[in-house]
Amino acid sequence: MRDELYSELMAVSVSLINMKGGVGKTTIASQLAHFAADDGLRVLAIDLDPQSNLSHAIMGAHAYVSHIRDRRPTVAQIFDDYIPAGTDGAPRRLDINDLIIQNAVSGNGGRVDLVPSRLELSRTLKNPTGKERRLARSLAQISDCYDIVIIDCAPTESILTDAAYFASRYVVVPVKTEFMATIGLPLLARSVEEFKLENEDHELDIAGLILNVQSDYGDTKEKATAIREVRDLAQAKKWHVFDYQIPYSRSYATASRGALSLSRTPYTWYDRIEGFSGLKDEILTAVGFRGGDK
Repeated sequence: MRDELYSELMAVSVSLINMKGGVGKTTIASQLAHFAADDGLRVLAIDLDPQSNLSHAIMGAHAYVSHIRDRRPTVAQIFDDYIPAGTDGAPRRLDINDLIIQNAVSGNGGRVDLVPSRLELSRTLKNPTGKERRLARSLAQISDCYDIVIIDCAPTESILTDAAYFASRYVVVPVKTEFMATIGLPLLARSVEEFKLENEDHELDIAGLILNVQSDYGDTKEKATAIREVRDLAQAKKWHVFDYQIPYSRSYATASRGALSLSRTPYTWYDRIEGFSGLKDEILTAVGFRGGDK
């Protein structure tokens, strides 16, 4: 059941952010979308990274390349605030429904719709003035069409980060347990705190940290040190750390290449599937769901 503090008609928006790259944001975002859809939820995934990795992971490389070659609109148009001129010769007023790829993934009564990205999104960083609320305004048009919105963010602080904050109720932070694991966390903490101070009417909370302990070398002293440092910082900041730690598995890369859920990826160990399903339940509960159900 959804927490009573949320209306059944309003989507909960969650951004996956870390100011450090290579921590598994996109893998977690795509798999969270898949597993939530398998729970029967209506999911909107938004790729807010110019590198477009989430778009590839959900659509598949061939479909994504076709989408771009056909000059179909992407999340970049939200910041441009219009749809560029096409074969009809005239630009059009923005309607976010024009950007959404319907039923990019479906399963067990749920679905994943996608707003893809493209490299040209980086242009908005050159002239960011007045653009930070455009994503939130667009999502407000369709908030009753989804149960959860999952936003995959670029690993830098920019207008795109502010846009994610304005469009989100919660932030989930993947952390890779390796050397300098905590390097991006103080910057993220300061970024969220400054946003909340400047926008007191906007509720934004860090729902928790996910420890990504993937390594094909087994447990190491470096990994143990990183976990301890992350937990110490989380305790100091009063951040929740999710119980499930993402272990090494070749299936994550295989799933991303095939635009598949772990549960549908051949040769995936059962404990990896069950583990991520449990993480999905932890995250959904932290952002206002109970037991993964609405």
